[in-house]
Amino acid sequence: MDETIAAISTPIGKSGIGIVRLSGKQAFSIADKIFRDSDNGRLTQRKSHRLHYGWIMDGPERLDEVLLTLMRAPKTYTREDIVEINCHSGIVVLSRILQLVLKQGARLAEAGEFTRRAYLNGRIDLAQAEAVLDVINAQTKRAQAVALKQLQGGFSGRIKNLRKDLMEVASQLELSIDFSDQDVQLESQEKLLAKMDKVAQDVRQLLDTAEKGSMLRTGISCVICGRPNVGKSSLLNALLKKERAIVTPLAGTTRDSLEETIDLGGAPVRLIDTAGIVSSRNLAEKEAVKRARQHLSSADIVLLVLDASKKLNNQDEQISRLIFKKPGFLVLNKQDLPVKISEQEAGQLFPQRKAIAISALCGQGLQRLEKELIDFIWQGRAENNAEFLVTNFRHQQALNQAQRFLAQAIKSTRRGESAEIIALDVQAAQKSLGEIIGEISCADILGRIFSQFCIGK
Repeated sequence: MDETIAAISTPIGKSGIGIVRLSGKQAFSIADKIFRDSDNGRLTQRKSHRLHYGWIMDGPERLDEVLLTLMRAPKTYTREDIVEINCHSGIVVLSRILQLVLKQGARLAEAGEFTRRAYLNGRIDLAQAEAVLDVINAQTKRAQAVALKQLQGGFSGRIKNLRKDLMEVASQLELSIDFSDQDVQLESQEKLLAKMDKVAQDVRQLLDTAEKGSMLRTGISCVICGRPNVGKSSLLNALLKKERAIVTPLAGTTRDSLEETIDLGGAPVRLIDTAGIVSSRNLAEKEAVKRARQHLSSADIVLLVLDASKKLNNQDEQISRLIFKKPGFLVLNKQDLPVKISEQEAGQLFPQRKAIAISALCGQGLQRLEKELIDFIWQGRAENNAEFLVTNFRHQQALNQAQRFLAQAIKSTRRGESAEIIALDVQAAQKSLGEIIGEISCADILGRIFSQFCIGK
């Protein structure tokens, strides 16, 4: 923590701006050694949160024309002195400026070290630190909104309130242990039970959101399957509203699986277009069918596409048996041609799946298909962007632990067990909740969390 760290905080490539960031006690003095402007004054003497125009110098050589931002602690991302060098982006210029900064005494930052310092310096808690990564990785507006609420501390505030309630219960239990023989006013068993029940109910409500939260964070896989030439790739293009897959009248055009992510009602859905499942005639087809089967085995939703302009055949029935246990829909494509199978007929043949008639070529029925998918994903319930969702598996595990300890404490209280036994479970539940926001943490947990970040964050 005493060392000054530095890293490139923007993707390296050809663009208008790249940023080299420094954080630590020597950030200003290091920048002083390499920055020159018309004022020629020391940066350590200048006002905080100002932009300065000048040049980065390597001895007599000018490396780049820059805007340098000075931010003095504690009003910074890490609560340390921060300097950001806004230069032109490019592999050479960014690398040279970073090497120059390191040469002057900075150390290359580790993955997530800027955010880790923000946590260790008390600017954010652990749940907020994890939310930084969720904001960066959000694939839909809804996922970004949920992550932003967590970053702003809403979820952490709720956890802190639950811990506060448990602390009140624990303090009453400790009083009853320490002053059992004295005239001390204690809360009744009924009141303690009511408080524990309330906390347990709030924990259950949070856990009930975990499935939605995980879905927003990791996404859903939706596999488009069927025999060759039924319009799988056309459906992918229609849902994406762009020409992503090659479409020809020839069967077997798709030889490899294609993946693209779309926003369906706020959920990131990975659409996977697979090759037609047929009896393999060559090595390429054999590998394509193998990959299609692998995607089907791990799919969350399956869209079985049928050519409604032709009668069903054995291949359609074989594929249906292959995905029998997978949730999803029948998609009766090519409604722009004379139809030979209706939704009712398809529903009778495949009663486990709802049939939806579409024309991927003309767009007929696509809105209905999207609505059916959204209703299926969210189970017909309108989502509230303002709600708190448990999006992190680590948080879910900690909440499950807290729930188990609370259940045991409530059970012991109703049985009339001693206050010492009840207090142990209440304190354990409190500790589990503390792990979420980092009030109780260990080095290996922090290492796993921040290793997922990029070096510049």
